[in-house]
Amino acid sequence: MSDSNNLIELTHPKKGITIMWLNRPHVHNAFDPELISAVTSTVRKQARDPNTRVLIIAGRGPSFCSGADLNYMKSMVNFTLDENVEDAHKLAAMLQALHTFPKPLISAVHGNVYAGALGMVAATDIIIAAEDTRFCISEVRLGLVPAVIAPYVIARMGAHYARRYFLTAEVFDAAAAQEARLVHQCVPADALMDSALAMADRLLHNGPHAIATAKTLMRELLGVADKSVMTQYTCEIISRVRTGAEAQAGLQAFFDKQPAPWVPGEEVPSEEIPDGDDAS
Repeated sequence: MSDSNNLIELTHPKKGITIMWLNRPHVHNAFDPELISAVTSTVRKQARDPNTRVLIIAGRGPSFCSGADLNYMKSMVNFTLDENVEDAHKLAAMLQALHTFPKPLISAVHGNVYAGALGMVAATDIIIAAEDTRFCISEVRLGLVPAVIAPYVIARMGAHYARRYFLTAEVFDAAAAQEARLVHQCVPADALMDSALAMADRLLHNGPHAIATAKTLMRELLGVADKSVMTQYTCEIISRVRTGAEAQAGLQAFFDKQPAPWVPGEEVPSEEIPDGDDAS
């Protein structure tokens, strides 16, 4: 079953288990406003669906999600500050929908998990990664900052690892992601969905009301608070940075496939920051 725009596909491999597939495989499931909206609305609907007791999030094609779509990024270059804030709130709403989901959420990831996609999985409960998955918090390479995803990623990885990966924008593998406490389990690529389904089956043996209460308890005691002030702060940060001179220069250099002005005499390896439409 797919939504009206075919951006999300829902499958039901077993009673009580739903898989939500990101379904833009031709662009490595890169985010654009339509996909972000589709994820948000689907997650909210699944929260109310009594037939879904565990939700698995996965991606069709070669990657889970490679971050923002290139055309989407180009469209944001000329956004005003207010338009940027409004746009950032859409991503924030998606992350909050995931964060406050009352049922177990499993991310089954493979291929590229970059930028906003890393925030998406950090907002879920259990993350299982194929051994060949590549992660990157790539924003500063473009003169941007990972503001909206920051509360979720820091809550997951802790400041110790977040300091490194926020500032270096390096690509790291699934084993490093597990060491950084982002990933719970690394498995061979051909065992990814079987492992996610086995975890979902384990969760079905637990009381659904107890699980929902346990999730509320954890949100109250640890991690990201459900507060509008946090959302507004992070949305305003990314909006101010995105409309600033440095980010504008960095984004233009990225679109032109040239080194950013601050790069010391060497080109940025293009394979380290894949985008939606140009990713292969």
